[in-house]
Amino acid sequence: MISIGQQAYIGLGGYGLVVLANDAHINPFLCVFLGGIGAALFAVPTSRIVFRLSGGYFAVGTWVVAEVYRLFFANISALGGGSGQSLTALIGIPKDVREAVRYWIAIALVVATTGGVFRLLQSRLGLALTAIRDSAIAAESQGVDVARTKFIICLIAAFGTGCAGALYFLNALRISPDAAFGMSWIPLLFFTVVIGGIGTIEGPILGTLIYFVLRQFFSDFGSGYLIVLGIVAIGVMIWAPRGIWGVLADRFHWRIFPIARILKEPGAPS
Repeated sequence: MISIGQQAYIGLGGYGLVVLANDAHINPFLCVFLGGIGAALFAVPTSRIVFRLSGGYFAVGTWVVAEVYRLFFANISALGGGSGQSLTALIGIPKDVREAVRYWIAIALVVATTGGVFRLLQSRLGLALTAIRDSAIAAESQGVDVARTKFIICLIAAFGTGCAGALYFLNALRISPDAAFGMSWIPLLFFTVVIGGIGTIEGPILGTLIYFVLRQFFSDFGSGYLIVLGIVAIGVMIWAPRGIWGVLADRFHWRIFPIARILKEPGAPS
């Protein structure tokens, strides 16, 4: 099940940060995590709607939901409407303090999400996810609660993207519906996963590093920068379907986060 609407939770996390920090006068750094919690709460009714769909209908449905949220926030005048508003809660905090705290929050989120995904995939819930991926009907026949498992993953994903969105707009200092809920987030997310390697933890990390390197070297070329990203993505999909990390892992037997499960014969050595 592919979601092309995760920008909904990026935007919800960002607006949660602005509302709680500006209007409720809560510490803006704490609001990064509260924004993630708010995004997860919005995911509860959202998931009830989109999980009624499947296949391509599910993908399109998630995108439609993100557009609904964008239009909803664009029509709230108290939040600046379509032009958005600035994060004024950081006024009075020295720039070096803001940058240092943002840096350590980012490090904490990276460590927590990477370690959390690794532990998740090693758990019984991770095994249930693997079974659902292969065949939801077969998994359910073996006692897996498919609906509950999908719901839990939806909340986890919403919380993670909500925190990421809140942290992004904590750095940007301004938010608008188009920037928060725009489709520009999805090509970035897909690019990093596809070129890095689908189905791994190391792949998206490597893909993100490659993206930032390419952006650093080619961003001055305007639209040519996007053409380079497209060429790289197409080349990887043709010649390395499992991504760059998949090629490296097969050739050098690298496994930083071993998540594969291997069936062994009874009595075979471990």
